Amino acid sequence: MDIVIRNGALITGDGKAFHKRATVYVKDGRIADIQIGNAGTSDEIAARTIIDATGCIVIPGIINAHAHGCICGPSMPSGSPPLSADDIAYFRNRHLLQGTTTLLNVCGLAMADEVYSGGEIHHQMDIRVSTAHTLKNIQAALAVDGRGLSVPHLSATIDEMLASGAVALGEVGGGQTLGGGAQDYRFIPEAVLRETGVEVTPATARRLKDAVLGRFLDQAGGMSDPMLEDELEHAGLSTHVTTERIREIITRSVMPSVALSLDGFDEIAEEAERVGYSAIFHNAAPSAKRLSAVVEKHPNARIVAGHSNHPSFLPDEAVSIALDLRSKGAVIDVSTLDCISTQWRNDAANLDALIDVGCVDTISTDFAGGHWDGILEAIHRMVRKEQLSAQAAVALATGNVAAVFPQMAGDRGLIEKGKRADLAVVDHVNLSRVRHVVIDGRVAVRNGVPV
Repeated sequence: MDIVIRNGALITGDGKAFHKRATVYVKDGRIADIQIGNAGTSDEIAARTIIDATGCIVIPGIINAHAHGCICGPSMPSGSPPLSADDIAYFRNRHLLQGTTTLLNVCGLAMADEVYSGGEIHHQMDIRVSTAHTLKNIQAALAVDGRGLSVPHLSATIDEMLASGAVALGEVGGGQTLGGGAQDYRFIPEAVLRETGVEVTPATARRLKDAVLGRFLDQAGGMSDPMLEDELEHAGLSTHVTTERIREIITRSVMPSVALSLDGFDEIAEEAERVGYSAIFHNAAPSAKRLSAVVEKHPNARIVAGHSNHPSFLPDEAVSIALDLRSKGAVIDVSTLDCISTQWRNDAANLDALIDVGCVDTISTDFAGGHWDGILEAIHRMVRKEQLSAQAAVALATGNVAAVFPQMAGDRGLIEKGKRADLAVVDHVNLSRVRHVVIDGRVAVRNGVPV
């Protein structure tokens, strides 16, 4: 045997199985055998690597199917320039140390060969890309930024991308193109700073955006001038900009890409139905109605409603919209964002509401401006709050994700004989504490340190 993991408890990833004691055998990158209870010692003695999981639980490696910032190509659905090499390395290692073994970077407009830069050593995680290369999605990116896009990005097709290694479609829409989180933490603050010389926080940017455009970006929920003046006073902007001018700034930052991005929903749904790959959609207050119509119109497309706990929803809205989408066949994904422990801009109210009604299929991180909380942090919280059993919670990030994205993860996500040996060994008291990680049958993290 190459690796034997012994003396630990075992959660297989199917949502049901939990064994108090088991031994997992790994050979040639695959799970060679699993023995429940006390195992023999002959194979253990012959193993090249023995991992003692006493006091720990062995789980499948986390499959994160909605992340950003981990590839060297254009970033985000806005087609922005790539992030710095230091940031990319940092984000990759954070995911790895949070137990992630497979990661789908859903910026959507990078090429499949842009996961790495030339000559860069491949990371231990299996990092894949998605594709949103349709006319309206590219136009939406150009309307808000697009400075990272070149001729190959602009001319690529869905079929070409899938043939070259993309494993899913999307993300359709995004915080940049549909007035979401990236407008709060990046584009609106940049626009306000240019116009006024005043730096505003993401929370202030969100309040100003909602005050001008409303949560649904229809302006019907926007504030009157006196109320907006109060918001400007609260933000320290009343002496720097008029209500009329702030309306212009916010509208110019947010709205040019919105209609284009929503039209991109139909394009990607049609493509998903045609090619049979899963497609990830931006589910938020401004896009929920369009997404519901798209799911209904394309029943044969496997549509994933991304971050269905989006902060633009009120908790009751998040639940009613998710229930509607699920009844029509959509997969309901939630994201940790920064709502578990960081709580930079978001809290867990919407996540809790969806978990409590049993309306969650998968969990991811998304990006949250680079401040996302780990998936296992959310899983530990669900178990501690007795919202879900450990088995059911772990399945949201392992076996369930593998079933939704078979082209990416059909050979992993479960601890069973013959599956790819992607495993994490976590503390049995706090599931978010990752001790060891095995990827494709090789130790990638040992005692909390990347190997």
